[in-house]
Amino acid sequence: MADERHPTGRTATLEAEPETHHDPLTEDPDVHPIGTGVGAAGGGTIGAVIGGAVGGPAGAMIGAAVGGVTGAFAGKGIAESINPAEEDAFWRETHPTRPYAQGRPYEDLRPAYQYGWESRCRYGDCHWDDVKGDLERGWDQARGNAGLGWHEASPAARDAWDRVDQRFRAGTHTPGSDRR
Repeated sequence: MADERHPTGRTATLEAEPETHHDPLTEDPDVHPIGTGVGAAGGGTIGAVIGGAVGGPAGAMIGAAVGGVTGAFAGKGIAESINPAEEDAFWRETHPTRPYAQGRPYEDLRPAYQYGWESRCRYGDCHWDDVKGDLERGWDQARGNAGLGWHEASPAARDAWDRVDQRFRAGTHTPGSDRR
C-alpha cells in the first residue's frame, strides 16, 4: 500500500476507510445531527402548513410528520457532502485567484468561506437570495475575531455557498468530489 500525505500533515494509506461522522451522543457512525435536525425542522414546518391547508388540524399533524422525515433525509444528504478539511484546503489553494481576495491573506477570509459552506448545510434547499438577509444578520456572531464587515465577507461566503450548492444540485454531493 502506498502512503499519501494530506494537507493536515498526517499520512494515510490510499486504501483507507472512508471518513465517517459520528453522532456526538450515541457514537453512531454516519450521523449528521445538525443537517438532519435542520432538514427535519424545515420539512416539518412546510408539511404542517400544507397539511393544515388541505386537511385541517389532522392534516397539519400528518403533514408535519411526513415533512419532518423527508426534510431530515435532505438535511443529512447536504451535511454529508461537506468535509470541512476538504473545503478549507480548497479555499486556501483557490483563494488567491478570487477577485474579492486580492490583497487579503487567506486567514482574513477563512471565516467567511466557512460561514458560507456551513450556512449552505443549515439552510437545506434554500437559495442564497432567499436567506442572504439572515446570513447578514448572523455574520456578527459567526465571524468571531474576524475584522471583516458583511460587505467585505459576503463575496467569499457566497462563493463557498455556491460551491457546495452546485455539487448538491448536480447530484455529486459525495465526499471527495470537491474540485471544480
